[in-house]
Amino acid sequence: MSGRTHAGACPERTCVGCRERAAKTDLLRIVAIKGACVPDPRGTLPGRGAYVHPALVCFDQAVRRRAFTRALRAAGALDTKALRQYVEQTTVADQATP
Repeated sequence: MSGRTHAGACPERTCVGCRERAAKTDLLRIVAIKGACVPDPRGTLPGRGAYVHPALVCFDQAVRRRAFTRALRAAGALDTKALRQYVEQTTVADQATP
C-alpha cells in the first residue's frame, strides 16, 4: 500500500473575516464589480475572488479590517451594502430551516 487515501481532497480557503480555514463549499465567494462587492454563491463570476463565512460576525470583521479591499486588490473603497443584505438574508434563511 502506498498510504494514500482514496477520498477526494476538499479544497480549502481562508475566510477574510475571521482568518480561519474552511472548506470552499462552506464559504461565500466575493468579487469586485464596478466598485462594489458582489456575492458569487455559484463561484462562476470572472475576476479575483475573496472568501468569507456567510455570517454577519465574519462579514463585520472583514469590513472593519478593510479586508475586502485588500483581498480583491481594489484601488479604492468598495461598497458592501448589497453584500451585507445578501448575508443577512442567507443567515435568516438558515435559521428558518429546521
